[in-house]
Amino acid sequence: MEDPMDSRLDRMIARLTTQRRALDRAAAEIHGLPGPVLEIGLGKGRTFSHLRKLFPDRAIIAFDRDLHAPADAAPAGADLVLGDFRESLPALSGRAPAALAHADFGSEDKARDAAQAGWLAELIDRLMAPGGLVVSDRAMQAPRWTALPFDTPDWPYFIWRVG
Repeated sequence: MEDPMDSRLDRMIARLTTQRRALDRAAAEIHGLPGPVLEIGLGKGRTFSHLRKLFPDRAIIAFDRDLHAPADAAPAGADLVLGDFRESLPALSGRAPAALAHADFGSEDKARDAAQAGWLAELIDRLMAPGGLVVSDRAMQAPRWTALPFDTPDWPYFIWRVG
């Protein structure tokens, strides 16, 4: 999957292209399913900006440890939740179940990411509506999730339907 001859730019283009394909597919799959969209890992706000384009009439709630996105690429008010995911995600439990959760938390530390995926999946699952989708840059699993086929020849990305 990762060719040592690829440049960092090539890898970034592959990642972002695959991410956009996954989110575009998710938008089509959840059409008509009510509920907010969760952006878990706001980062610089690129994906949040794309989610606003895909879901102009939905609430999009973004989570991150700290704010690194410019003001025009981050939600305002209560739709921006900062802090550790282990505390910030459970705090959302009183709101409507989510139709989509996009978890973009990958780093270059694969062992750390795998450990985080282990506990993050359970927290995300508690917030999801039946029939909703979870899209992520890292493999995760939860008992209610079924992996959907998604061809990703250039970069790994995952989509699950919540049962």
